[in-house]
Amino acid sequence: MVKRYDRLQQIRRLDPEQDFLRIYRLMSTHEFPWDFTRALELALYRTYAVPSIGRLLAETAELTDRPQKRYDDTALLLDTVVEHGFTSAEGRTAVQRINRMHRSYDISNDDMRYVLCTFVVTPKRWIDAYGWRRLCDHELRASAAYYRTLGAHLGIMELPTTYEDFERCLDSYEAERFGWDEGARKVSDATLDLMSSWYGPLAPLARGASLALLDDSLLRAFRYERPRPAARAVARGALRLRGRAVRLLPPRRAPHYARQNREIKGYPNGYEIAALGTFPVPGVRGCPVPHTQRTS
Repeated sequence: MVKRYDRLQQIRRLDPEQDFLRIYRLMSTHEFPWDFTRALELALYRTYAVPSIGRLLAETAELTDRPQKRYDDTALLLDTVVEHGFTSAEGRTAVQRINRMHRSYDISNDDMRYVLCTFVVTPKRWIDAYGWRRLCDHELRASAAYYRTLGAHLGIMELPTTYEDFERCLDSYEAERFGWDEGARKVSDATLDLMSSWYGPLAPLARGASLALLDDSLLRAFRYERPRPAARAVARGALRLRGRAVRLLPPRRAPHYARQNREIKGYPNGYEIAALGTFPVPGVRGCPVPHTQRTS
């Protein structure tokens, strides 16, 4: 019978540079599946506060007109690589879909690298604050190696090497680039509305709790009113209590992938990886002229 800390010991016996996919899988599908889902949602949300990213997302209209589909497709494409690996047919198809979508737009290498940094840093910070245990050094090294590999497959240049490098890159980019953009605010509102809608009649409470979890830099960038200290204390305290409760539960026996999340609502009859995402057409709303070379 697997005990609560057995998988942590298993992770520590693995090589984070060679076994990074196995470690990342154990982290995200066994140890912290709920936390990784929430943290990666927040990671993508953070990117809207960079005006060049938020403005482009507003222009494509995917997150304002079809937020559930955009959420589903993003989660499923990223999840496919985690579940099947980079060398599998499924993983290669998912990476190809991501690349074809991104290369339809003039996205800078700096913005692409920043988005990648959010995937590494935000889960660590979320789990340290709200998880049932903190991430160990092996897990941080494996996460950095996993996203270095993903970044290379996506053609991102000048990738950070260590977790600390990813963290420095994220913090400096946000300090320099976070700012107001009207389109980004619309994308933020649409995302908050989508996530709140999952809770039915509790949607207003869920939206308030989401705002209470945002740090001041995000609130300033989107020009949201700063939540009251009591609201922040309740929202964050509830998450910390959840983490303590999970620590007392038996460990998960089977992996839980993002495709199994109840928030994925658009494909009740299944999906084809090659059909996920968007297929931009030049000249149609939301698709600027495709660029031929990514600039930094």
